[in-house]
Amino acid sequence: MDKQERDAMIAQYKRGYETILAAIEGMSDAEWDAREAPGEWSPRQVIHHLADSEMASAMRIRRLINEDSAEIQGYDQEVFAEQQYYRGPVEPALLALQGARLSTAAVLDTMTDADWQSAGTHTESGPFSAEDWLRSYAVHCDEHADQIRRARAAV
Repeated sequence: MDKQERDAMIAQYKRGYETILAAIEGMSDAEWDAREAPGEWSPRQVIHHLADSEMASAMRIRRLINEDSAEIQGYDQEVFAEQQYYRGPVEPALLALQGARLSTAAVLDTMTDADWQSAGTHTESGPFSAEDWLRSYAVHCDEHADQIRRARAAV
């Protein structure tokens, strides 16, 4: 990954929270629990997932750049999505998402070329580098914002 591609992905990462806010603007009660299809997550579940995932991702990038051969633990996001708190208010989850993104953006701004080459192993997918982390999380909010819009359109 060259610096131009990395910078574009960092900019996309930094816009993620605002992308989600735009996707949920004016959300009705019915839309929060709508699903684009059976078995898909509702916007409420998506927001809770983003909070959990982004808090985990914040530690993942820190571990990658601070630990030799960091082991990045996967988790079953489908199990999390069925938990009771995924049916609760979204405001705390939005704050967690915002905080994780802001604090991690500051980390990204300080990373050196050597930091970007840091790598470890993801327990589910194998070799996992700081650049792999960026490829995954730069688009994360955008992909889920699209999912939210599709669920809203189904109402």
